Parts: sequence; structure tokens; C-alpha cells
Amino acid sequence: MSDTHTTVLEQWLAKEAEVRARMQEPGVIPLEKMKELSGLEFLQCILRGDFPVAHIGKTLDFFPVEGEAGRIVFQGTPGRQHYNPLGSVHGGYFCTLLDSAVGCAVQSMLPKGVGYTTLEIKVNLIRALTDKTGPVRAEGKVIQVGRQVGTAEGRIVDASGKIYAHATTTCLVFPLP
Repeated sequence: MSDTHTTVLEQWLAKEAEVRARMQEPGVIPLEKMKELSGLEFLQCILRGDFPVAHIGKTLDFFPVEGEAGRIVFQGTPGRQHYNPLGSVHGGYFCTLLDSAVGCAVQSMLPKGVGYTTLEIKVNLIRALTDKTGPVRAEGKVIQVGRQVGTAEGRIVDASGKIYAHATTTCLVFPLP
């Protein structure tokens, strides 16, 4: 392991411990509360620990660690519980981690009273994840968000910067009911 890799890994693990310490148990935020906040404000509440994390994040053991307008980062550590019968991490883990990152990147650009849902996601798996990979991050970045459609791109990397997958998404943007 290079010194740079070790330093980044230590930073990632420290950030993980910090985030885990303030995370709430999984839950669902009432629609009326969501309508009061912009997408970025909503995500910042989760990052601060004011709102519960998503159930899927608890199930697959990943969570948001950074976020700003147009960009969000999720971190997780793939383990044997994520394996397929072939002995590597199931493609669904990649897809779910990337869908969360790119979707939330779009959400971070939405005004109060506006929501989104994934219409399409395209994921390219570059190399296998295993229980020996260590923590990985999925960073989602907005390409463009309009009144009805948002697009974003994302990638999964390890602490040394090695890429494992990349994705693009198209999201439907709509007024919350």
C-alpha cells in the first residue's frame, strides 16, 4: 500500500466513524416535511443526523458521507453478505450504490416542493468488488437538471482511486403531491 493510499483510507475510515456516530436508525420522512425543504436541505439533514438514513443503506451498509449542490458521495464496504454465487460482490450492490449517488446528486439541485425518481440508469462494471477491496465511494455529479428531467453521472472508486464502475442516470423531476 502506498502512503497516499494509506492516508486516504485513514481519512475515509475516520469520516465513516464520524458519520456512523450521528446516524439515526433507518426511516421514512413524511411527505409534508419533505415539501418544506429543498433537495439539498433535505440531504443535509440526513448528513447531519437530523433525519433517518434510508432503509436500503442500512440493508447494504452504505451511507452518505459528503454532499453539496450537484454532488454527493456515498461510502460502503463490500462484504461477503453482498456476494453472488460466483464469489464476488453482486452487481446489484454496484447498481444500488450508484443509483443512490446519482439520484441524490439530482435531488441536491431541486427546489422546495419538488421530487424526483429514477427513469433510467446505465451502469458499467469495470472490475469485481470483493470483501478484500475495503471501503469504496460512489460519487454522483449532476450533468444537468431542468424542470422535468435531471441527468447525472457517477463512479465507484476505492481509496487508491481505482475505478470499479461508472454510471449515468436520467431522472424524472416533478412537483411533490
